[in-house]
Amino acid sequence: MTARLGRLLIYTKKLDEMIAFYSVHFGYRPHRKDNDRIVELSPTGLGLPLLLHPASKGQKEGQVLVKLVFDVRDVDAFCTAAKVNGLVFGPIHHADGYSFANAKDPSNNAISVSSRAFVP
Repeated sequence: MTARLGRLLIYTKKLDEMIAFYSVHFGYRPHRKDNDRIVELSPTGLGLPLLLHPASKGQKEGQVLVKLVFDVRDVDAFCTAAKVNGLVFGPIHHADGYSFANAKDPSNNAISVSSRAFVP
């Protein structure tokens, strides 16, 4: 038997900021159910749904062992457009025929945009 990764859960103390961040910059749409603490963010196209879960007082935000990587064909164009909306990426790196750039979300989680998925 096999299983596929179906969604990614992110603990946060900044629920509203995270909803806005992933909606504005990556096109996710929030879905809330009555009496459910988790907010599901659905991608507008292909992609992995994100689940936002309120973090407890003892949980530390911004894990450094996991990075959310978003596939984009043109990293430079994406970073330029994101800057207009207030998301500033670090320098664009080039490696083995693709490029990528890094940033952080409002809960200090590492994120990246990368063209690696489009390299033959």
